[in-house]
Amino acid sequence: MDLAHATWPEVGENVEVVILPTGSCEQHGPHLPFATDAAVATAVAERTVARLLEAGIHAVLAPAMPYGASGEHEHFPGTIDIGHDALHSLLLELGRSISRWADRVVFVNGHGGNAPAIASAVRRLVYEGRDAAWIPCEIASGDAHAGRTETSLMSALAPGDVRHERAEAGATDPVELLMPMMRAGGVRAVSPNGVLGDPAGASAPEGDQLLAELVDAAVEAVLLGRADGAGRLRVAASA
Repeated sequence: MDLAHATWPEVGENVEVVILPTGSCEQHGPHLPFATDAAVATAVAERTVARLLEAGIHAVLAPAMPYGASGEHEHFPGTIDIGHDALHSLLLELGRSISRWADRVVFVNGHGGNAPAIASAVRRLVYEGRDAAWIPCEIASGDAHAGRTETSLMSALAPGDVRHERAEAGATDPVELLMPMMRAGGVRAVSPNGVLGDPAGASAPEGDQLLAELVDAAVEAVLLGRADGAGRLRVAASA
């Protein structure tokens, strides 16, 4: 059920879980839109809710949070950053409110920079006795930002928003090596075009496959996962 388009009687009582996608409004190179992170998180959340409903779980999709902690991208025009403190407070209050009428809230996060604020908000919610957790939209082998991974995902989700003719490689060194310079000067200090990776080879079929993997992981995490110390749902590896 999509909360944004439902009425309160349709939501009803005994909601078991609310899935709330979190994204950002930040540059994604010269070829991807500012809403990329929110679009991916929303798609994963939508499909996760649909799968949970099929499994007989009363699940509700909350409207996406389109802004996040994106200070590292502020040197690029168009980026809107609300910072970690504001994001923490906002997610904490959203979780508190949702918990008044739903058993559980799970944030599906599309922007890695949001993770510290989400983790701190979830930890506070749990401390207060509420059932809260979060899941990242994370591809283990994916590149960091606006590279092949996100370009493929957006080619599948919103092909009209992908400017393939403008796609070009950015900084391709491991993020761990780039981090000191990014901490000092943001993404633009290491990548003038804002890309961390190489979008070459991206395609919609690959994006569909990646999206399916993200949804499978999210559904498994909601059904079987246990929260770690940061409130992130993880599924124990099979023996």
